[in-house]
Amino acid sequence: MLLALSVVLPLLICDPRLPIVYFLRSFSILPFSFIVGWITPMVLDHYAQGDPDRAGFGYAINVAGCVLGPLVAGFLLLPWMGERYTLLACAIPWIVVGLRTRPPGVALSLSGMWKPVTASIVALLLVVVTDDYETRFFPREVHRDSTATVTAVGSGMSKQLLVNGIGMTGLTPITKMIAHLPLAYLQRPPQDALVICFGMGTTHRSMLSWGISSTAVELVPSVVSMFSYFHSDAEQLERSSNSHIVVNDGRFFLERSPAQYDVIVLDPPPPVEAAASGLLYLKEFYAIAKQHLRPGGILQQWYPAGVDYDAAIPASVARALKESFPYVRVFHSIEHSGFHFLVSDTPIPVYSPATLASHLPPKAVADLVEWGPASSAEDQFGRVVAQEVSLDDVIASAPQAPALKDDLPVNEYYLLRRLADPAYRELKWRHLLARVRR
Repeated sequence: MLLALSVVLPLLICDPRLPIVYFLRSFSILPFSFIVGWITPMVLDHYAQGDPDRAGFGYAINVAGCVLGPLVAGFLLLPWMGERYTLLACAIPWIVVGLRTRPPGVALSLSGMWKPVTASIVALLLVVVTDDYETRFFPREVHRDSTATVTAVGSGMSKQLLVNGIGMTGLTPITKMIAHLPLAYLQRPPQDALVICFGMGTTHRSMLSWGISSTAVELVPSVVSMFSYFHSDAEQLERSSNSHIVVNDGRFFLERSPAQYDVIVLDPPPPVEAAASGLLYLKEFYAIAKQHLRPGGILQQWYPAGVDYDAAIPASVARALKESFPYVRVFHSIEHSGFHFLVSDTPIPVYSPATLASHLPPKAVADLVEWGPASSAEDQFGRVVAQEVSLDDVIASAPQAPALKDDLPVNEYYLLRRLADPAYRELKWRHLLARVRR
């Protein structure tokens, strides 16, 4: 019965109404892990009764369950039922077993049933009275698949995309600039572009405004299905012969595709410390991407830096780009919250904002200024070009940081570096106190 209760305990710990420190929520699985670790050998010993053949058969069943369980939960139950009712489905068998189980020779009685009955009632109440994370938002639309739970929230320009509760992006001119900046710097009319990480679809939409073929690759199927939530013209754009949306891992896609592109743009999901995100900042990935750039093509790497207390990560990304491409230019974003890295195998020309604006077709101009902050393409480009920074300055912020590589994922080993920074510690304590007070 305690096992059944531990299955649904995460619903309580992760209830957004509770002022619990975010990282402590991961500990909500510990009771389940401890109880399973105790019950499994106990059941196997009881089944085997000292017979090694029976013990081997029991462990074989256990291993099969360990393989099949995650497959059934991840590919069937979670997409169809969501995490709340999937946890309930996993708890109910243990509730039934707990209510029917009693020590040998002990008669079934009401006095002996109060503990399992109480535990089962508490478990069922947790399913009923707790709230899901997405209930914090209205309006909202929630899609689930075998990869993630995707939530689109908000209205107007306040819309946001959440994947497994993590904010991915919003409606911002930055995602438009991710497309328009490298296309405008290209020294020939573009024909094909590749967008890795679909997000809200804004960058893909901006690519299509140039009248060129745009291929967008997205790992999470439900992210693509949210396109129309964020953009009213999404269905029309999806029907365009120039629009190609592929559900796949970006690196996996490039390794198996023979296509070449004039421009490749990357907008990896935050946080940068995530292992999956780091795969799109690595030297090995850039080596693959180079093979798919036409001569003179441009790759744009977006790095979502804000108040970054860990300078080693952007420095490591910058060094990986420097060691992968002979020509690199770096610009602060239009909203001062990150970097546009433009890299190529040929020199990237120094164009004025007026020249960059002159390269845009009329539909692209309208797309670029759709959300401001400037009212003209020249002024919009000017706000980015005026903020060019030296690649060496980015690296110099943490000169000891090596280039990001498959076997040296600097971004994943951040905790000690951050804890050593007093400004970061102060910020985290203030954030914790603010949450507790709320």
